[in-house]
Amino acid sequence: MVRQRNSFTLNGPPMYHWQTKKLYCEVTNETLDFYSYTVEDIHGNAVSLEKFRGKVSLVVNVASECGYTDNHYSGMVLLQQTFAHTGRFNVLAFPCNQFGAQEPGSSKEIFNFAHDEKKINFPLFAKVNVRDKDVHPAWSYLTATSKEVPKWNFFKYLVDHNGVVVNVWGPQVDPEDVREDIQKAILDTYKNDGSSRDEF
Repeated sequence: MVRQRNSFTLNGPPMYHWQTKKLYCEVTNETLDFYSYTVEDIHGNAVSLEKFRGKVSLVVNVASECGYTDNHYSGMVLLQQTFAHTGRFNVLAFPCNQFGAQEPGSSKEIFNFAHDEKKINFPLFAKVNVRDKDVHPAWSYLTATSKEVPKWNFFKYLVDHNGVVVNVWGPQVDPEDVREDIQKAILDTYKNDGSSRDEF
């Protein structure tokens, strides 16, 4: 397959990445950060990610039938519970069926699984493509700016209060193992708004 170089611009000179498929998204000065996008929740309602601006987000492509499902869902629930008191953190879960066809259910089935069985306490969005053809624009932003494309379920993108990706982990990294990075990103939000806080 012919490899093709493409460029994108983000408040500066063009940067390049290599790919084997059609460019998923061109990031321009008009598309500044992750929170600029609108997505659909699991019930089909439009949700502006702007509502999460000023907070830290752990954005994850989830699946109901993956070998990583149990430990990741339980870990994500625990992270949300741990940092809920700050009011500055959210797990944002996006179902995806692109890897091993392990999220085949309808929106209702996915919702019931996540809420009734996994007892999630964080937002769940509509099923999306996170790479390649028909990739959702919000995920195009994540992958283009981080240069990390999901290779399986449960890729985790840590997005700071400005909507910028600051770290990415694959499914081999448990949610518990990213706790310190999340805490640091949350502490940065206090510095950003002038609060003096070194821990919580």
